[in-house]
Amino acid sequence: QANVKEREPVAQTQQQQVKFLKGLVLPPLLTALVALSPLSTPPVSLGGTIDAQKGNTLFGHACIGCHVGGGNIIQPGATLFLKDLQRNGVETEEEIYRITYYGKGRMPGFGEKCTPRGQCTFGARLREDEIKLLAEFVKSQADQGWPDIENSEE
Repeated sequence: QANVKEREPVAQTQQQQVKFLKGLVLPPLLTALVALSPLSTPPVSLGGTIDAQKGNTLFGHACIGCHVGGGNIIQPGATLFLKDLQRNGVETEEEIYRITYYGKGRMPGFGEKCTPRGQCTFGARLREDEIKLLAEFVKSQADQGWPDIENSEE
């Protein structure tokens, strides 16, 4: 019985320590939960994340040679930054799609049915769904100021 009575103060001290630690941990945890709740941030679907990754991968294969980071190494005034897109009359995903499919100026078209031949890429052509995904990706990146995205290889 002496051993049991000696352990009771230790158990009470441990319970008090646990309560103290919970008091330290729970407020920041609750703050984080509120900050990350759907009420304070827009919802992101898993499909959206996957599409962004696919868009990034396509961009890395087809576009990054000229448009690294949204810029343009061939024509500095024709970047993929929002201000340049708007200045050049390219403000929607549909317009980005059209230019990516058929080309414009020095930019070659990547569409499977791109014509005239001299305006189209001599490299691999992209399917319509791939160009649509690229247009969505470029518009999204332009709207966000081309944040850094890690290269993701699939």
